[in-house]
Amino acid sequence: MHQVRRIPSFLAPLLGAAALAFSAFTAQAANEVVIGQVVPLTGVIAGTGDEYSAGAAAYFATVNAKGGVYGRKIRVVQKDDAYKPDATVAATKEILEKDNPVALFGYVGTANIGALNKNNILTDNKIALLAPYTGAEELRVPPNPYLFHIRASYTDETAKMVEHLHTLGLRKFAVFYQNDGFGKGGLIGAERALEKLNLKAVATGHYDRTKPDDIDAAARAIGDAKPDAVIMVAVNRASSALIKKLRDSGNRARLFSISVVNFKELLKNTGDELARGVGISQVMPFPYNMASPVPVVREFHAAMKQHQPTKTISYASMEGFIAAKVLVEAVKRSRADPSRERVLQQLADMRDYDVGGFKVNFGGDNRVGSRFVEVTVIGSGGRLLR
Repeated sequence: MHQVRRIPSFLAPLLGAAALAFSAFTAQAANEVVIGQVVPLTGVIAGTGDEYSAGAAAYFATVNAKGGVYGRKIRVVQKDDAYKPDATVAATKEILEKDNPVALFGYVGTANIGALNKNNILTDNKIALLAPYTGAEELRVPPNPYLFHIRASYTDETAKMVEHLHTLGLRKFAVFYQNDGFGKGGLIGAERALEKLNLKAVATGHYDRTKPDDIDAAARAIGDAKPDAVIMVAVNRASSALIKKLRDSGNRARLFSISVVNFKELLKNTGDELARGVGISQVMPFPYNMASPVPVVREFHAAMKQHQPTKTISYASMEGFIAAKVLVEAVKRSRADPSRERVLQQLADMRDYDVGGFKVNFGGDNRVGSRFVEVTVIGSGGRLLR
């Protein structure tokens, strides 16, 4: 006969507590949907990461306040990568191993997403990454079946800039870009658009992504060419530094920036006088009108006021809000038991989803949900005009 060993009496309370804790953990896990996000909350574009996260948090909080999705609350596991690709990979692995998310969303940076792809993180874990904050063509062609974009590409943006400025009679274009996949994607888009107009860039200048204030050589190369217009495919600090250098040297070229730049950061870094007249392409609905005719903008303002009242209203927070709404829709369509496989499939099958005046369209092999681009300009008094 087997001898039955009794548990020492002093261990019984501990084991009972452990069982209760495990039971509580299991019950919590069954009543939540875990989403993973790795985003720069420190470093050179911390402001963008914070604003994007705030917009998403406002929507998730709205959903949770109404009971969640089929009774399950959305829980976002968020980690800071400081815009460093190696940190992006390490933090993502940690989330996947410890928290078992059904999807990832809202990562920031071309090189950061590229590092995930290089390490086969999405493929090996069969998990969707929705709404990366990048428009790089290299992340779109060929399409990655696990990567879903809701913003137009940098190629789309720079082409729109060139076309717009060309209609104003400008012919001599220069391009200032970050020397990585992000910047080079925008450079290629500008060059292609110019080629269609039988034009070539009169100058290009670039900077190191880790040294956004070191732009002197680029400013000299661009300034010496005396362009009519400069397309800037750069982050806030680098764009601000170039604006100051060019204006201090007397250069009065029209300056146009890509959508990843926050116009309020430009204003803070350069002052109203130097920032006035700078154009910025945009890939999301105009977020600054509380009475907007676009329903999702009004919804965004209400959610931010209720759940993120101290956070900044911006294009980045608008994008985070829309990204969260698309992701929750995919979770809803997965019905009562969402999984990585089901959320991935629902995103892949999402056609012409209207978030409220802004449509996202995947389906088939298509992983680029929107190509919307419009032009804005910084006006007097630090206002952004359409």
